[in-house]
Amino acid sequence: MTQTERRIWLIKYLMVEDDEYRSYDIPKGEQEQKNFLRSLMNVRVPKSISDEFIQIQDEYLAEENAKDGFVTLDDMKAARMDDRLFLWQGDITRLQVDAIVNAANSQMLGCFRPMHSCIDNIIHSKSGIQLRLKCADIMRHQGYEEPTGQAKITPAYNLPCKHILHTVGPIVGGTLTKEHEKLLASCYRSCLDLAAENGIKSIAFCCISTGVFMFPNQRAAEIAVETVRKWLDETGSDMKVIFNVYKDLDFDIYDNLLSR
Repeated sequence: MTQTERRIWLIKYLMVEDDEYRSYDIPKGEQEQKNFLRSLMNVRVPKSISDEFIQIQDEYLAEENAKDGFVTLDDMKAARMDDRLFLWQGDITRLQVDAIVNAANSQMLGCFRPMHSCIDNIIHSKSGIQLRLKCADIMRHQGYEEPTGQAKITPAYNLPCKHILHTVGPIVGGTLTKEHEKLLASCYRSCLDLAAENGIKSIAFCCISTGVFMFPNQRAAEIAVETVRKWLDETGSDMKVIFNVYKDLDFDIYDNLLSR
């Protein structure tokens, strides 16, 4: 199958699977088809799916994800203040490290908004259908929504990293409080503890809670760096920690903090 044939096959499968989308017309353009497929994956509720779908999806995503190339620790420079820490700006799904961190919501099922630009949506879209199924299974066994400040681990499926750590950051609805700060620090510690338990040697953190959860960027970065360094010192771990940023604002903040 060509990549186009795989994409059309996947689209048709997901359309036939749900009465709501059976009457839709498949877009003609390549990018429009890609967006349509991603949207269908985004809105799909966690339920069983065929092995054939998984196989074709995995072949499709492997080729798509490889187009922009992967990034390793060898492509980065350690921070001046601490050679255990790294700063990298770009798409976290390109990182070929042991684990990346996903800023999840309390349902832990990914983002259901079609084509939403949040990290939760992007990670699930590039990882594949299996990720939502795995998360749903974890949450079913847990029996309640994920508390803020804790973390769960899953395979990364079609991403170049090995694992994904999912954590729920605090939502700042108004004035930043000490409780918000405590919960954000807990996100970092929970991820690091879980990473250590699973033998992870390199982990990339996104900017937890600074997007739609409205945690002030400067303070969030200060807590992130302080918490990570303290954890590394206390545990004596040789884990390498990457602070992954996407916006120029966050790069400047972290660059300043890590250059001291």
